[in-house]
Amino acid sequence: MKQRFYFVALLALFAFSETKAQRPSKPDAAHILLKLKKLNFLGTALYVAAHPDDENTRLIAYLANGRLARTAYLSLTRGDGGQNLVGPEIREGLGVIRTQELLAARRMDGGQQFFSRANDFGYSKSTEETQKIWNREEVLSDVVWVFRKFKPDVIITRFPPDSRAGHGHHTTSAIFAEEAFKLAGDPDKYPDQLKHVDTWKPKRLYTNTGRWWNPDMTGDEPGVLTVDVGQYNALLGESYTEIAARSRSQHKSQGFGSTGSRGESKEFLEFRVGNQAKKDLFEGIDTSWKKVKGGGDIEKAVLSAIDQYDPSNPAAIVPLLLTIKEKITTLQDGHWKAIKLQEVDVLLKDVMGLYLEVTANDHTAAPGEKIVLNVEAINRSSNGIKLKSIHFADLADSTVNTLLANNVRMQFKKEVIIPESFTDSQPYWLKEKGSLGMYRVEELALRGTPENTPALMTTFEMDIYGNAITFQVPVVYKWNDPVDGELYRPFNITPPVFVNIDDLVYIFPSEEAKEVVLKVKSGKEKLAGELYLQLPSGWKCTPARHEVQLERKGEEKKYSFSVFPPSQQSTGDLKAVVSLEGQTYDNSLQVVEYDHIPTQMLLPKATTRLVKIDIERKGDLVGYIQGAGDAVPAALREIGYEVWEMSEEDITPENLEKLDAVILGIRALNTNDRISFYMDDLLAYVKKGGTMITQYNTSRRLKTDNFAPYPLKLSRARVAEEDATIRILNPEHPVMNEPNKITQKDFDGWVQERGLYFPGEWDERYEAILSSNDTGEDARDGGLLVTKYGEGYYIYSGYSWFRELPAGVPGAFRLFVNMVSLGNEKPEQIKYGHNQN
Repeated sequence: MKQRFYFVALLALFAFSETKAQRPSKPDAAHILLKLKKLNFLGTALYVAAHPDDENTRLIAYLANGRLARTAYLSLTRGDGGQNLVGPEIREGLGVIRTQELLAARRMDGGQQFFSRANDFGYSKSTEETQKIWNREEVLSDVVWVFRKFKPDVIITRFPPDSRAGHGHHTTSAIFAEEAFKLAGDPDKYPDQLKHVDTWKPKRLYTNTGRWWNPDMTGDEPGVLTVDVGQYNALLGESYTEIAARSRSQHKSQGFGSTGSRGESKEFLEFRVGNQAKKDLFEGIDTSWKKVKGGGDIEKAVLSAIDQYDPSNPAAIVPLLLTIKEKITTLQDGHWKAIKLQEVDVLLKDVMGLYLEVTANDHTAAPGEKIVLNVEAINRSSNGIKLKSIHFADLADSTVNTLLANNVRMQFKKEVIIPESFTDSQPYWLKEKGSLGMYRVEELALRGTPENTPALMTTFEMDIYGNAITFQVPVVYKWNDPVDGELYRPFNITPPVFVNIDDLVYIFPSEEAKEVVLKVKSGKEKLAGELYLQLPSGWKCTPARHEVQLERKGEEKKYSFSVFPPSQQSTGDLKAVVSLEGQTYDNSLQVVEYDHIPTQMLLPKATTRLVKIDIERKGDLVGYIQGAGDAVPAALREIGYEVWEMSEEDITPENLEKLDAVILGIRALNTNDRISFYMDDLLAYVKKGGTMITQYNTSRRLKTDNFAPYPLKLSRARVAEEDATIRILNPEHPVMNEPNKITQKDFDGWVQERGLYFPGEWDERYEAILSSNDTGEDARDGGLLVTKYGEGYYIYSGYSWFRELPAGVPGAFRLFVNMVSLGNEKPEQIKYGHNQN
């Protein structure tokens, strides 16, 4: 019974506790009334799709705020395999950003958020591939787990369970939703879950038909429900489509800023399985208190509270809310009892203007470290509230027994020591090494949850007119910014030391040593230990180790090692380790900071890629014009190029003449608002003898159509299989021979994909150099196009250099260097190593 209570409590914590890293909730009178009305609706809807930004925020906003349903979105992945328009993060870092963007969206539209353990491994063209890489049984069990935990009456999928969905992940999300619809009610399926939750049988499942696969839908077709989500909510002062636009706009990393709309907006729902409704999504489902044994009187009590609610004095209904709470408490234990008790407690807090906050004197602490907690509690109503005690996790208790008088602030400080047993705040799905398609999460209670529970929770025990009520509040860090004012970020538990390595990859084109610089940062005061490297077989370094001494928390020092490669080609990982007080630590520190999400802290392993390759290059100075952001410039510096990351002011004919090549970063044509103004100068530079490389862009929202010397049309064609066969169409072309001879071996070991958004049509003056395709598809010849323009060369390439170079793929380096070197015979060329034969 205790285990089952733990799982219910964990679910309730995510649904009702103060949002991590956000300032304490202070809802206005309108939103309080909305919550009050939701007390009388006992129905649940779950939206299911594959990725962050797949969800229909219009429908979620309508269901949560219009129908008053308990609404959530299950995204099978965290979007790790996508692209990033706001910064350089990819893979795990991007997954964390997109997780937080989903949570920000749900704060806007009123929904909750769930995930599975599936890892977004990149674009997939078939459900067969997706199910194989994801581990079908594990992901399906996660979907069943969420169904059994959340207990949706109605399930809505974004996609159809077939190829019309356009992406293997999309198709699979619909297939798994339909399978889980049947399996969730079967006690013989995933029986270990039933130690903690009951079986569950949803009423019906519909697909939210998309215009891209059903453009002629009218709503009159058999089995189709039409929902007008464009209705105006007078209480909130917005239409659901306006709310949805704000929610949708949280997906900033994907460029999904949306403009609100007003007026009728129809969504079509196609029946798939279960009990078919004729007119309404919740048809035949009892969403009243009558569905709960003994709950008949509660509905009347809630209606009375709604009738007596005064927006100028919300606290006047406290006695009525306490009566409602008492009635719910007498019910037999069950799903809706726990949920509605939490909702009433939140309402009590809201109507009294009860402000509870606990802030730490720093945003991090290591186990064994002392921190100071600042406690603030204030009751902004005339109701009698007694603060009995405060429990600071399992660290300390404070007996208070103080009456919180109207608008009289109570404040005090409490020192606590973080126990040595506390684990760090690395996102739970990143703590263990997973596979290409799956995150490893052993603890069942964590599966499906969107993020870690707060590192420290504080429990306030209250007495309100003789009624015992507890509120849980996360410990956060708060400070005042001179420009932005009051700001918050999560409080995190960290290791006592971090090691960050300067570069993601080190390229060794000869047997000469390279200096590897490491930055050691102290997570506590008075740190003394040793720093050393773990190297792949055949690699060596000097010195063997460094003594590390840091007196102050947050202090940083740099240490360097000379790393020697083996004579033969070799790739492997270097790991940095600090030995400290009999323990070893090997975490780096990655802080993800954007205005639209709470600051995130990641603790990846302190590793870097070592690559010994034979490579030559020509030229010296390369200009780089960033787009959405990528790590290609750092990779080019590793092989000896001087990279000038050019600002808008730098892009002049005079400066371009100094360059051996100029490169446009990924999606520069989509994200750089002024690129059209200097494109003429760039093409003129090529015509005079320069080399220009344009990396991948999408055809949607191009800032200019004038980006190439001859006609070229982008498509959505891509090669998602990273090991897809590459055919060299013209092995004699200079880009395949100078200064490095490119062979099939150079296409081994690529990661995630070959490339994306290849040109689909191009002028005959371009030469297609490479051809590739996914299994069963036509050849994609537009991934690397080269043309002579005047005295120079223009190259358009959709191959995924932004993934391959930071990953240290040797062949990708050799071919990219050939692209940069094309047409460059300047005497200052610098050579490394020997050609690969």
